[in-house]
Amino acid sequence: MGRWRVLPVAIVMAFIAATVSSGLGMMSVQVRNGQIRATPSFLGNPVAPVAYGDQVEVLQQQGDWMEVNDQGGKKGWIHQSALSKKKIVMNSGGKNAELSASGDEITLAGKGFNADVESKFKADHRGADFSWVDRMEQLNITSQEMMAFLKEGGVKPQAGGAK
Repeated sequence: MGRWRVLPVAIVMAFIAATVSSGLGMMSVQVRNGQIRATPSFLGNPVAPVAYGDQVEVLQQQGDWMEVNDQGGKKGWIHQSALSKKKIVMNSGGKNAELSASGDEITLAGKGFNADVESKFKADHRGADFSWVDRMEQLNITSQEMMAFLKEGGVKPQAGGAK
């Protein structure tokens, strides 16, 4: 008889523990402009924009991607490199707060490319025409355009890609 009384209590305690620990806590956005995406992929459709200092609730982690809820209740995925466990507080002062790197800058830095690498490359290749690179940097391609391009080329994103 004693075991049958303990079992319902154990079930209730396990349920409470699972509910309390289901989220991973709050994190701050550490990029100037970022996107919460529908799927855990840079190819995923944007769900909502986020900005430096915004707080998001982390629900779960899948590889390098975090499923989050933003302050407006939008749910989706953002790359972990765009988030910080430190709470970012915007202080009012006599000047604008210095911002961290943009999402694009973090992506390039992750690939080993940044402003210093670009400057050195340009110095080492003075005869090269970089105007096309500069023009490409100004292009804004929507997720829909990117997915159409990939489909036309027969490219299928790996796991975590847009669905």
